[in-house]
Amino acid sequence: MAVTRLPVGLDTPLRSIVGRLASSFTAKQITTARELLDWLPRRYVDPKRPTDFTELAAGEQVVVVGTVRHAESRRMRGGRRSIFEAVLVDEAGHRLLLTFFRPYGHPGKLVPGARVVCAGKVDRYRQHWQLVHPEYHVLGGEGDDGPVGYGEGPVALYPEIPKVGHMKVAQAVDLVLHAMGDTVPDPVPEEVRQARDLPGLMTAYRFVHQPRDWAEKNLGWERLAWQEAFVIQATLARLRHSSEAVPAVPRPPREGGLAEAFHAQLPFALTDGQQRIVEEVRRDLARDRPMHRLLQGEVGSGKTVVALLAMLEVVDNGGQAALLAPTEVLAAQHHRSITAMLGPLAEAGMLGGADRGTRVALLTGSQGAAQRRAALLQAASGEAGIIVGTHALIQEQVQLADLGLVVVDEQHRFGVEQRDALRAKGADGTVPHVLVMTATPIPRTVAMTVYGDMEVSTLRELPGGRQPITTHVVTADRAHWVSRTWERVAEEVAAGGQVYVVCPRIGEEDDPDLPEGDTVGPGMPVPEPPEGQEGPTLLGVHQVARALRSLPATRALRIAAVHGRQPAEDKDAVMRDFAAGAVDVLVATTVIEVGVDVPNATQMVILDADRFGISQLHQLRGRVGRGSKPGLCLLLTQGTDEDAPERLRAVASTTDGFELARLDLEQRREGDVLGASQSGGRSGLRHLRLTNPRHAEFIAQAHEDAWAVVQADPDLEQHPALLDALSRLDAERAAYLERG
Repeated sequence: MAVTRLPVGLDTPLRSIVGRLASSFTAKQITTARELLDWLPRRYVDPKRPTDFTELAAGEQVVVVGTVRHAESRRMRGGRRSIFEAVLVDEAGHRLLLTFFRPYGHPGKLVPGARVVCAGKVDRYRQHWQLVHPEYHVLGGEGDDGPVGYGEGPVALYPEIPKVGHMKVAQAVDLVLHAMGDTVPDPVPEEVRQARDLPGLMTAYRFVHQPRDWAEKNLGWERLAWQEAFVIQATLARLRHSSEAVPAVPRPPREGGLAEAFHAQLPFALTDGQQRIVEEVRRDLARDRPMHRLLQGEVGSGKTVVALLAMLEVVDNGGQAALLAPTEVLAAQHHRSITAMLGPLAEAGMLGGADRGTRVALLTGSQGAAQRRAALLQAASGEAGIIVGTHALIQEQVQLADLGLVVVDEQHRFGVEQRDALRAKGADGTVPHVLVMTATPIPRTVAMTVYGDMEVSTLRELPGGRQPITTHVVTADRAHWVSRTWERVAEEVAAGGQVYVVCPRIGEEDDPDLPEGDTVGPGMPVPEPPEGQEGPTLLGVHQVARALRSLPATRALRIAAVHGRQPAEDKDAVMRDFAAGAVDVLVATTVIEVGVDVPNATQMVILDADRFGISQLHQLRGRVGRGSKPGLCLLLTQGTDEDAPERLRAVASTTDGFELARLDLEQRREGDVLGASQSGGRSGLRHLRLTNPRHAEFIAQAHEDAWAVVQADPDLEQHPALLDALSRLDAERAAYLERG
């Protein structure tokens, strides 16, 4: 195929380079040179090693390497047309038939002894594997039947495109690479490339698409991963720079203030880790630059106390603090626990309240009109120094007198847009300080990639007196274990404890009752799944609550249910009853996952536990063992002992949240880990793998280099290619959010 050199760039329309072939790629929205070069191989074939034909699967699109053993043309039945067939063999002599019903041109190329790379859809024909009209290239042969250099090094195998073969993709890529030349705008500045010994962008593309050896292939991919890390870090650096360009009001510690009074009345001593982080936060709050700090820590490590001390420091300086929670249940729980911890300090202006106290307001979307008006008035007038709420806090009509601190609980539930909407409610010309909390420990690579614009504080130690939690996996094939689970629930209640039963779904109130029996359900088998549904039917809150009320072991217990579809007042009433000890067993969805604090809850049963991730299971079980008694968590699965997911055994083996976070990252896609924190969706990574130690080095290097570039050139006027890369990243995120 002839190659014409054109003055083209990465954003040149593909049609102007490859002609009519460009229409083949429109199904995958590939319309420019850049988009084609970013259509990266999914794996490679080694042309020096014949393919093992016994590993082929019918209907699979394959790229194989073999040697022509025999080839012949023959007349088809009827004698009017000819057919050409070549027999390809692998190293062990296994056969693959190449069949051409239009034989012209093939007999001169596919001759016995020729080594061939060919691609197509493989199927069975008369006990043999067959490729009909495959694309192919004769290695070391003459002629223009493949891309330049095709077959000299690893052969790229591309993701499938309808009606487009692998070699046609390779030919189009070859045309683009030659038309582009050697120099294109590179988002990684030349001085950074030289310092890190990185190839240029076009060289990297060549190494990825047409490597001469495996070392080139690896270097090309590493360069693209390094670039991705660099662009992300530059984005975070600009976020930090833009946020620090607007000042914050300093909120230094005040002697004799609310923070000091609250600290003095605590019935326990802060851990060394809490003391250290309190001092870090105090230093941040005393500056005129806005604090951006991530506070991560184990479930029950005392993050809320640290955050409350920070909020009181702001109130002592005449400001307000807003605590943003992801659910109404959690917001109500925070409101209750903060009010209880402050005691008289939260009763300013009330009979028995402290003279120097404040008020704590609760604002959620489903409050009654009178409650909402009262909360809005307290927030706007400054009467409430602390405002706790859900997304309702972000709404335009919510006015705050002097917002000095935003505390975001469980940041992974929010996008940056939501966080910034609350920051925009700061006083004129200033922005509030920001403290983000998460009880999901974050591996260092994730923290640098997602929260790179923040300082990170970590609480590893648990407060004194925190009780251990024992975890066991219970499987459906151990019927006596399942029965014993519900007997154990009754025993826990008889001993004075309370129990959570967590279900993966709500279900419907008119779901059929579970039939009697003695397997994985609450003492009984699960119904057969509906026709067409794969896998077992998941247990729902309504079903399980009814079953427990009729099961002999638990029918005498006080059982209540809570889930996300209930009206806010109903959810709040159930949680209050459970906290007060008026409910023995609470059947719930994951609305109780974070922040819910009932010290008397000592046992948890998680049904269909294999449907939850590692971090979520760890979060859930952190709701028990928060008082004076140890906790017990039972993970029930409808699987068997042999096929129980490894993650359940991992959760049962350790209560170290940081170790579990590492395992969770290994088992999940990075996009799932990163998505909500960055953009509110799954805008995952393309090249970086956060579990790869080599890529962890890239992130650290890119962080150092990108932040230096942005510090020296905040508007990136001297780095237009990097600015363009950041704009395209933002456009991708915006498009994702619009689709979502």
